[in-house]
Amino acid sequence: MDPTMCQELLTFLTPETRADLKSQALEYILGLSGTREGRQTLCTAGSALLPVLLDLTLDASPAVIQDAYHVMVNLTSDSVIHRALLQNIPTLLPTLLERLRDPACVYADFACTALCNLSREEDTCRSVLGALHVEGMDHLLHMVSNPKYNPTARLEYLSPLICNLTQLPEGRDFILDRTRCIVQRLLPYTHSVSSTVRRGGVVGTLRNCCFNHRDHSWLLGEDVDLLPFLLLPLAGGEEYSEEEMETLPLDLQYLPEDKQRESDPDIRKMLIESIQLLCATPEGRRIVKQRGSYLIMRSLHSWETETDVKRACEKLVQVLISDEPAPGLENLLEVNIPAEVEEKLKLLDEEDEKAQEHTKGTSKENKVTI
Repeated sequence: MDPTMCQELLTFLTPETRADLKSQALEYILGLSGTREGRQTLCTAGSALLPVLLDLTLDASPAVIQDAYHVMVNLTSDSVIHRALLQNIPTLLPTLLERLRDPACVYADFACTALCNLSREEDTCRSVLGALHVEGMDHLLHMVSNPKYNPTARLEYLSPLICNLTQLPEGRDFILDRTRCIVQRLLPYTHSVSSTVRRGGVVGTLRNCCFNHRDHSWLLGEDVDLLPFLLLPLAGGEEYSEEEMETLPLDLQYLPEDKQRESDPDIRKMLIESIQLLCATPEGRRIVKQRGSYLIMRSLHSWETETDVKRACEKLVQVLISDEPAPGLENLLEVNIPAEVEEKLKLLDEEDEKAQEHTKGTSKENKVTI
């Protein structure tokens, strides 16, 4: 797009322009935003258009508003231009956050999706978290706990947004603040049937929080009792002996024969990885082992058909049946791995990924983002 074309498009996007002309100009921009090359063009040669696009989300025409939001969602889907977007539209984050939190905003879903996109990468995720402040984060969690917060919006990507924010230590620390009881409010959504997207966001949030190994005793203790909420979606209706049944948490004992496991393989994998993270410390391993986790993993492994989920299950089982690590290696999240060993492990991971190219949703990041 050359400067002349950009200037011509701008003349069709003024408040005084007829709605049909604005729609035609937006239709062209929407087409551009659907390709990587087009998005990069809009953020460079067409950068003057970007603030105008945000202004058009307040247009008098609903069709123009919807197209403008669609362009914003398309632009934010490309992490390469995230920083350019925030630089060219200084009011983007506060505007999107304001509309997301407005219980009467009929376009809140668009704002939620754009914010979820912008928070995937650590750099711009930090900007989103900074724009939220403590009060804003608390408000988002209040919205998650109130599905009817906005009667006109589904807000499917609200919990994935929170999951993305917990890739940062500051986000995890807020969720794990023991005075706020946030984790306890999220637990029921680990097996909510209402939405796979919401459920995945909550499980991803809990998984990220499990990287804070200093909170493992609290997470596994009576105040939170996280383990049964991670195990229950992975359990089926298998029969166990009385002796085995007694080792399981009460919520997992004598489940009905038709008990269904979590249907989404990515969520199953995150649940398994969360339990494995809780095994990083000696106290965590002791609790996880004592509460019948091996029984659930053994049954899951026999049932599982997805290769990457099956391998995650095998890795956890290996921890559950292994002896305790040697002195000095008890905390698996703080072990210093020699460079040559780390390189070998990296090569093995790459081989695993090549063997599993048919699977979706595999991420090499330490923290889950959605």
